Amino acid sequence: MTVTWEELGWERVAAGVGRCRLPGWDCTAGLVVGAGSALLVDAGASVAEGARLRAEAEELAGGRVTHLALTHPHFDHVFGAAAFAGAEIFGAVGLETVRAEELRADAVRHGLDEAAATEAADVLVRPRHAVCGERTLDLGGARQVLLANVGPAHTAHDLVVLVPGASGTPEVVFCGDLVEESGEPQAGPDAVPSHWPAALDRLLDLGGEDALYVPGHGAVVDAAFVRAQREALAARFGVSR
Repeated sequence: MTVTWEELGWERVAAGVGRCRLPGWDCTAGLVVGAGSALLVDAGASVAEGARLRAEAEELAGGRVTHLALTHPHFDHVFGAAAFAGAEIFGAVGLETVRAEELRADAVRHGLDEAAATEAADVLVRPRHAVCGERTLDLGGARQVLLANVGPAHTAHDLVVLVPGASGTPEVVFCGDLVEESGEPQAGPDAVPSHWPAALDRLLDLGGEDALYVPGHGAVVDAAFVRAQREALAARFGVSR
């Protein structure tokens, strides 16, 4: 019997495309299913959470998770990557230079169990494929996705994932924490606020007016929400057009 997205607590966003909101930090993980392959977007906040994500994603996809895209180097998005042995891992160029100990300290500071944080830092997996501009992945069955390095902005290494629409369905854009719906966008010490509005302009150019935008935290939003957040960030950081 085929399991449904809803039965596993996932939200189906488009045909073969879905996401789940993880407990703890309301972080999003996304899934794009191709023919004989599947792409997961972000890996959760611990090795155990990554393993659970992989099991659920492979049940939904009916096969292995073959690709993993990491939207940015924060612990709640990358600490589960070690659970994806054998998958091709992608990240914005430079993400591989982020120090595991700094991620561990940040995770503990934000409430992750110290043992889980230490385990994840000890086995942290670096992306094999660094995306400098744009890269297209062929997942089979006419399913392609575009990975685009649009940073620096929320961090120095921001990657977004565009899933083109098919048969009249809208594009889906996995935004990472460039866009947040369940709280105000966070600008930590690794943020580059002066570039953030331009990154959102690029994101909107990629997706267009009719796309569905999946934020790093919170509910799926539309282009108007992204544009309003862009203007709020520009005002907050004193960035002019």
